[in-house]
Amino acid sequence: MEKYKVPTVLSIAGFDGSGGAGIQADTKTISALGGYAMNVLTALPVQNTQGVRNIYDIPTQAVKDQLKAIFEDIYPDAIKIGMVHSVELVHCIHTELIHYDGPVVYDPVMVSTSGHQLIQEDTIAACAALLFPRATIITPNLDELGVLVNKNIQTVSEMEVAAAQLIGNGSQAVLAKGGHLASSQLTSLLLQKNKAVQAYQSLRIDTRNTHGSGCTLSSAIATFLAMGDALDAAVPKALDYVYQALLSSKDLRIGEGSGPLNHFHNPKKLHIYELEQ
Repeated sequence: MEKYKVPTVLSIAGFDGSGGAGIQADTKTISALGGYAMNVLTALPVQNTQGVRNIYDIPTQAVKDQLKAIFEDIYPDAIKIGMVHSVELVHCIHTELIHYDGPVVYDPVMVSTSGHQLIQEDTIAACAALLFPRATIITPNLDELGVLVNKNIQTVSEMEVAAAQLIGNGSQAVLAKGGHLASSQLTSLLLQKNKAVQAYQSLRIDTRNTHGSGCTLSSAIATFLAMGDALDAAVPKALDYVYQALLSSKDLRIGEGSGPLNHFHNPKKLHIYELEQ
């Protein structure tokens, strides 16, 4: 008779053959933090460290079948959602998660590192209407935050106003990431309903190896939530994990462009705990 279980985290996201972002980054992050990673593939981007070249669709029925197969066998303790690039997929994921009662971390992958919008306006609207309210927290970067509020965001105060607007529009919590701020000190803001704004600051690391940092952060938050942390604890722990992963990869040469983080800079054993009797 089994006596133990592990924290299970499901990544619903796109593919990255170069290994630095998407479900590859999610799986590495969850594993490095001691969780058990599962995947549902939503899209097949053709990309490397130099950028996204193309995005091939995964049939909506295939995504639905993947989700059903996972939920019928291994119930996730937390879910991370990444690339959702069609209205049909938004509706599919929303429908399949209606009865899910665990935490959901949604990284709204909408703008590429080079500044190109990856999904259409109608899909953005569907995400905002259906997935944002369902998520425990959303984690937009500066560019994505600007797309969501239709403004150019350049300062910390503008980040706070934009994130508050998303809360007002139905999001439960927003982590506005400041990695694209034009300053040596980076600030990320956590806004939650009826709570004071929490600011997290760090020094900018001089590195080009930032590929997949958003995927990594959202997966780290989901993993800590799966282990039982509250959002107030999960977010700073995830931010520190990403900072250390960036710091330990800053001098590595992997690829000709923006290389990946060092997800395994301080790997943890699989977190095992007793089943409730």
